[in-house]
Amino acid sequence: MAPLLLTLTNQTLTLLERCSDMEELKQIHAQMFKTGLVQDTIPGSRLLKFCASSDSGNLAYAQLVFDRIWRPNTFMWNTIIRGYSNSKDPEQALLLYHQMLCNSVPHNGYTFPFLLKACASLPSLEETQQIHARIVKTGFISEVYAANSLFHVYAKSGSLTSARRLFDRVPQRDIVSWNSMIDAYTKCGEMEIAHELFKQMPTKNVISWTSMISGSVGAGLFKEALSIFHKMQLSCVKPDNVALASMLSACAHLGALDQGRWVQAYINKNGIHIDLILGCVLVDMFAKCGDVEEALKVFRNMEKRGVAAWTAMIAGFAIHGRGREALDLFVEMQKAGIKPNLVTFTGILTACSYAGLVDEGKYFFENMERVYNLTPSVEHYGCMVDLLGRAGQLKKAEELVETMPMNPNVAIWGALLNACRIHGNFELGTRVGKILIELDADHGGRYIHLASIFAAAGQWDQAVKVRKLMKDRGVSKLPGCSAISSNGILHDFFAGDRSHPQTQEIYLMWDRIAERLRQEGYKPALGNLLLDLEDEEKETAIHRHSEKLAIAFGFISTEPGTAIRITKNLRVCEDCHTASKLISKVYSRDIVVRDRTRFHLFKDGNCSCGDYW
Repeated sequence: MAPLLLTLTNQTLTLLERCSDMEELKQIHAQMFKTGLVQDTIPGSRLLKFCASSDSGNLAYAQLVFDRIWRPNTFMWNTIIRGYSNSKDPEQALLLYHQMLCNSVPHNGYTFPFLLKACASLPSLEETQQIHARIVKTGFISEVYAANSLFHVYAKSGSLTSARRLFDRVPQRDIVSWNSMIDAYTKCGEMEIAHELFKQMPTKNVISWTSMISGSVGAGLFKEALSIFHKMQLSCVKPDNVALASMLSACAHLGALDQGRWVQAYINKNGIHIDLILGCVLVDMFAKCGDVEEALKVFRNMEKRGVAAWTAMIAGFAIHGRGREALDLFVEMQKAGIKPNLVTFTGILTACSYAGLVDEGKYFFENMERVYNLTPSVEHYGCMVDLLGRAGQLKKAEELVETMPMNPNVAIWGALLNACRIHGNFELGTRVGKILIELDADHGGRYIHLASIFAAAGQWDQAVKVRKLMKDRGVSKLPGCSAISSNGILHDFFAGDRSHPQTQEIYLMWDRIAERLRQEGYKPALGNLLLDLEDEEKETAIHRHSEKLAIAFGFISTEPGTAIRITKNLRVCEDCHTASKLISKVYSRDIVVRDRTRFHLFKDGNCSCGDYW
């Protein structure tokens, strides 16, 4: 190459390297025309690479440049294919590949991953299989980069069997191969297989651990997620933001406040930036673990707050029965220029329902579409049925169910049935209960609720028939489970549970508590307890409810005067609600119970729900 041409080439390459936007690039491109470098392979390739970049380039301009290159080389074909694979038009990448084949352009190890990325975006299993065949034919199947791309696209297109077959056959597998396969299984909910592969991995990195933690959370295996995170710590692998967010989500579901606080301390100690996602899950975790004040503190300290963070805080106030504060925050949110979404309105309507703010709830529901251009979904109708029903406006609630633009689901009928139970409307409750057991025939709770309606109305024969129908259909009731954290360890209790290593101490403690409550005039609520037992036996059964055992464990495992925090998977029963209020007064202990739908703060003989749950 002549010295002058070499100098021009180097200058052009330097300019291309420093180029920051398309306006500058067009000037460089014009200069290349003047100097004749436009058909030079190296500068031409660099020019095309910048144009095809999804960050600062222009794909249409890249296509014009590419079309004017005489006999583009493999790198140039790969560059334009890559550009389209990252674009909103990935199918064009496949069409370009067809042209590449027709022009007999040689492939290299980077051609196929770009094509497979386009297939994953579509997704297209048929094209993936054709490209797979081409990879085998050209001998690139032995290259781990191409194989890893195939794992990913097969898994994303739903062909997990093909992905695993390929994984078992490829001659070389690196950590990306293992991670791709594990990620595929976790996203399909196949956690047992994912765990087996995870154990077989020769080496693990943060992505490996994060996939297992996130997968466990997604599959509802929250305790397993905590256990994996603990092992990750022992392996000296530092968690990334995704792993920490998944951990906080697990803590939120379990009500594991101690573990959640530890994660927050870890974030602060290691100077990890609290981004929008991490901030949002921190707010959600503290709210769902019963510490709404700490949730608010995290929320206020966030540098940036998106709609998800505002919604999480509004929902936090809602489940704690702090409806007015939820509405105030909603107003503040709009002043901050944040537009509410459908999930935000679910939180707002729930807040109105739990706080008995009927007029406010009606106002927001009616204005969803008119003011905010949001069409109410079945969830929002469910909130309104719950709001009206709790307020005793059962006729209006029933009318709303009959006139809603979509078919009511079991949640809506369940809300109406609960309102019938609260206000003693046995006629409507019976009709709704029968609808529910037909719509949700495998849900044991539906039968129990209908039987309770009959029992409350004194129709014991009908109550027994419903219980018999439940038994004949082989439907079982979900057992009540209450969890309480002590020294960073979660302890689960079921009704009548004797599996805990401290069972004897727990039962002795409850006997002392029960005796003290009797001295204060407490009498167990046995009226609707549908058991073929004498009253004395019923009282024994009701004293073994899971939250009572959890409270007794809290008494023996925590310091006097400290709050006891419990998470229950079912609604708190009437007797446990009454007993907890009295315990909080007699022993001067705050008791926080998160049941299936909301929080109850028992303090000085009262409950934050106002006996409205």
